[in-house]
Amino acid sequence: MLLSIILAILAFGLIILVHELGHFLTARHFGVTIDEFSIGMGPELVSKRSKSGIRYSLRALPIGGFVSMAGEDEHSDDPHALCNRPKYQRFLILFAGAFMNVLLGFIIMLICVSFSKNLYSNKIESFLVIDENENIVSEYQGLKVGDEIISINGSRLFVRYDYVFSAMRMQDTPCTLTVKRGNETIKIENFVFPTTVESGITYGNPAFFIPCEKEKTVLTVIGDTACQTVSTVKMVVLSLYDLITGKYSVEAVSGPVGVVSEINKTAQAGILQVLFLISLITINIGVFNLLPFPALDGGRILFLIFEAIIGRPLNRKTEGFINLLGFVILLGFIILITFKDIISLL
Repeated sequence: MLLSIILAILAFGLIILVHELGHFLTARHFGVTIDEFSIGMGPELVSKRSKSGIRYSLRALPIGGFVSMAGEDEHSDDPHALCNRPKYQRFLILFAGAFMNVLLGFIIMLICVSFSKNLYSNKIESFLVIDENENIVSEYQGLKVGDEIISINGSRLFVRYDYVFSAMRMQDTPCTLTVKRGNETIKIENFVFPTTVESGITYGNPAFFIPCEKEKTVLTVIGDTACQTVSTVKMVVLSLYDLITGKYSVEAVSGPVGVVSEINKTAQAGILQVLFLISLITINIGVFNLLPFPALDGGRILFLIFEAIIGRPLNRKTEGFINLLGFVILLGFIILITFKDIISLL
């Protein structure tokens, strides 16, 4: 467990560093005045001011970080302050953190795919389903050996990763599969995935057949990685939607303690599985930061859009108060989830 805690701290530290580095480098590119670049929150442990006047600091709590820019939360007469830069520059500076998180996720995922032994398609090599005579079936709910599943309910499946997530999300709801069978494309209506239950939540079980392998080349590795990265972004968005709409309960959400627990479990499967989990976490954090909620980058982008619509910025004190309120709500949510994770471990 100690190793998992260390890995979690290092992983979060890297994710935060990359996120804030996105804001920092983009702001520097546009010549914005930067007061401080900090990794971590809370009491300052060490700091150093550069010749350019920027203070670089490391803080005690590895739960965040920030780039403090002039004119970020208040009016400034400095022409290089963030509030005085063109709107497209401010948007790019705010968006850069999430972009860097997704880019980091892509790089880590590329390592995982490159070192994986095999790449798999969505073509059925054989079923794992057993009939009443304890024989492995050659056909299941209209699917046949050799079929390639290309979409679920019209949603295109580019890689096996797409199929696995889509199947799990179906739960036990009937759906429409589109498959390629030889030279034909056919639809299988009212297909119901077998199910599995985890932490009280029912998921569709995608592993009812053995998939065919596909050739592993430089192009297929890069293509699979790109598709998996895009699919992960989609997965995070849909999972947040499912959480908000009540499809999944708050029990499905994990905080820092839950992440340490998952890393501890995943570590048993090897370093590639740990790296894959970290890639999911960094993409998750990047997408989450773009939610239109106060204190998040997405909330600040929303204020920027509001400013563009009305032709003037919102009162800086009002905006600052809203962001502070949003930060308090987020902090309370993190504390709540952390307590939930601790109780689940007891």
